[in-house]
This record gives sequence, C-alpha cells and structure tokens, in this order.
Amino acid sequence: MAKQQHKNDVASDLVAFLNASPTAFHAVEEAKNRLRSAGFDQLSEKEVWNLKAGKKYFFTRNHSTIVAFAIGQRYVAGNGFHIVGAHTDSPCLKLKPVTKVTKGGYLEVGVQTYGGGLWHTWFDRDLTIAGRVIIRERKEGSASSYAHRLVRIEEPIMRIPTLAIHLDRNVNSDGFKPNAQSHLLPVLATSVKAELNKAVPENDSAESGKKANDKTDTTNTKHHSLLLQLLANKLGCEPEDICDFELHACDTQPSVIAGAAQEFIFSGRLDNLCMSFCSLKALIDATSSETSLEEETGVRMVALFDHEECGSNSAQGAGSPVMLDAVSRVTNSFRSETQMLEKAIQRSFLVSADMAHALHPNYMDKHEENHQPKLHGGLVIKHNANQRYATNAVTSFIFREIASVHKLPVQDFVVRNDTACGSTIGPILASGVGIRTVDVGAPQLSMHSIREMCAVDDVKHSYEHFKAFFEEFSQLDAKIVVDI
Repeated sequence: MAKQQHKNDVASDLVAFLNASPTAFHAVEEAKNRLRSAGFDQLSEKEVWNLKAGKKYFFTRNHSTIVAFAIGQRYVAGNGFHIVGAHTDSPCLKLKPVTKVTKGGYLEVGVQTYGGGLWHTWFDRDLTIAGRVIIRERKEGSASSYAHRLVRIEEPIMRIPTLAIHLDRNVNSDGFKPNAQSHLLPVLATSVKAELNKAVPENDSAESGKKANDKTDTTNTKHHSLLLQLLANKLGCEPEDICDFELHACDTQPSVIAGAAQEFIFSGRLDNLCMSFCSLKALIDATSSETSLEEETGVRMVALFDHEECGSNSAQGAGSPVMLDAVSRVTNSFRSETQMLEKAIQRSFLVSADMAHALHPNYMDKHEENHQPKLHGGLVIKHNANQRYATNAVTSFIFREIASVHKLPVQDFVVRNDTACGSTIGPILASGVGIRTVDVGAPQLSMHSIREMCAVDDVKHSYEHFKAFFEEFSQLDAKIVVDI
C-alpha cells in the first residue's frame, strides 16, 4: 500500500506540473518556483558567478530554458558533471505575427505549426491561448518601461471545427487530410457578436476615451481587438500597452490520472514535460537533505532546453552553448587553469531523456520484433547504429547497472530498418560538447497528439532511476576504465 501511495504521489505531482505548464515559458516558471522552494539560488548569466561547494543554483535563458545544479561538497575543478537533459517545448500551434483573419463573417486567429504535430488532433478541441507578452508600463512623471509577463486565459475561447461528413462524403475512405494553411485556423468569434460586445473602458468618460484615441496603436491592425482585450483583461493593462507577444493555442482539458485501473496519465505535452518533471524532481530530492552532497565529488545538473521539436538551433536550444557555458562557468569558478574544462567534460555523463514509443496494440507491426517497449516496463534505452541516438555500450551499461542495483525495470528500443529514426538532444550535445551520452525515455502512446498517454508506473520508475543516477554515478564511474 505504501509503494502504491508513493507511485500515485509522484504521478499526481506530475499532473500538477503539467496543468501549470501550458507553454515552455510556464514550465520554466513552475520549475523556478519548485527550485526556489527547495533552496536553489537563482543566478544571472549577465553577472559574475560566485559559487560555493555544497550549494545549489539555477539560471534561465529566454525564460524557456532552465539549468539547475548542485555542487558536491567534495567537488574540485576538473571533476565531472552528472547531467539529465530534457526539453520544455512540445508541438503546438503558435500565433503568427499578424493573427487578424476575417472570413465569411467569422473572426479567426492566424497560427503557424510548430514542430511535427499530429495536427488532425487539434480539430474540435476547446482551445485557449497562453504564452508571454511584452507590455508597456506607464508611471507618472517618468518614461515608460517594458515588462515581460506570462499570461494564460483559462476559459475556452477558440475552436477549429471539422467539416461535416455531409460536405465531405469520402473523408472516412480517403482519410482526413487538412491543409495546414487553409483549414487549421481557430475560430474566435463571429463578426456580428464581436462588434456588439466591444469592451468599454472601465473609466468610461469622454476624457479617458480621448486619451485612448490619442495613443499610438499598431497592434490592433495586426490582431482582433477582441483578442487584445481578452489579453489586457487578464494582464490588468490596456490593449494598447501590449507591445508584442509569443502565444500558443492550448487545449483547455486538464491532465488527469485515468483508465479503468487508474494506471494511465492522459495529457498534452507529455513529450517532453514528463521527462522534464521527473529529472527536476529527482535533482531536488537527491539534494534535499543536509547530508545529500557531503560525499559528492561532482556536480549534479538538470538542463531543460527549448526548441528541441524544431531542431534545437536557437540561443536557448541544445544546439547553443548553454550547457557548455554552464559547465565552463562552474569549473572556472573554482579554478581557471587551462585544460580544467576539457578534463571535466571527459569525466562527465549526460542522460538525454526524451519520451519513447511504446508498443501500440493496434499497430504492432510498427515496432521491431525484439524491441517493443511496453507501458509499465520502465525507462527505454534508445539505440541507433547511425547515431540518431547517442547511446553506446559503455553508456548503456552504466545506466542499466544503476537500474539493476535498484531493481528498476529497463527496456531497449531500436527502430525498424525500413522506418526512419527520430532523434533527440543527445547526439547534438554529445557531438557539440564531447560528453558521454545515453538516450533514454519513458514509453508513451499518441506522441505529438494534442492528447497523449503514458503509465503511472513509468513516471515513478523514471523519477527513481534519475534520482539513483544523481546519487550513485560518481562511485560507479570510478570503477569503469575505457580510455587509458
């Protein structure tokens, strides 16, 4: 009973994390709150770092990537970093720079596809918007300043309706093949209702109206006034003070523990917030007691990147120097001699954690016969001879050995030879930094759908595996000799 309760506690905590994180920006904000509560101090990349052994820190980049680390009390420059890397982004519909679309008496919102989503799953869902907004803050007697604010409208405000079968008789035989430019436009309102329900300023007077009209407003030529007013109401500002934004369309249906036996999690963004959460929770819990870092000679780190779903090539993606910057700055804070960084990298280890494809009961032929990961089967070690995954025999053994010691299940995955293989941040960081890497992930179904599913058991297995990795890697790695 105690084990069952612990399993559900971890899964329930994941559900809370998912429900707080409709976008990468919100996921980083939630991670920041959890890290602060656990005693991690925030650093700025713009400032000099004064770090101490035995202390815990984190920093963010673009508010969509976050790196957290705990320095062992026995750490010296040149020692290794034990890292779990994941990503904060998921396939979604992002609002275009000009969203204002009016057709057939409807107000629609222009969106662009981000990542490789299963876009047909976005039809007939109750949608809203979330993301970040740059707003102008006005103060009496001083120049305007500008603030970065997160926003989320909880209510369903948009929908992408499918075409009735009566108007598309062959859809079931020919397949549903929506055009991403023409058909994937959320409906916000009808033109008539939008006009009738135009918001009136709270201070409704001739003077306030004149002031509003006097303000330079370029945003309402790009976006529907109704959309801007909804955002302004949520942010507590005027529509004309919204300078710019990065917003996503989001499903309003919350994440839940479900299934007849309460064994599944139904949610959006499991790829890859599930791995982000499990690694973050593992780091926090592996460094929570006063003695957690007493014997640690290395640095325990979690790096959660943005833009994995579109190739990682951004200032805050895994293709950027962000992780190398972190390793370098920590190393140089303790000793800035040459070759210390190179030494540290060769003593380091990365677990690239990204969700894996579970065997689908209705499409069993899509998996290679001897490599069929199953729900409840534990973390999946991913292999690819052509280096689409960065796993090799040494890194696989290390990760598997940790599982063996703790009696944790582990599985293997290889894509079929007649199927293209996906990839992860693993090969990007392995080749860019030169760090030993293993690619792993919890098994799931419906990957890149607006609504995915995984198993409660695998959330617990992932968390426990990552926690054991942080606590025991240093001792295990000391026993392994490869390059002499």
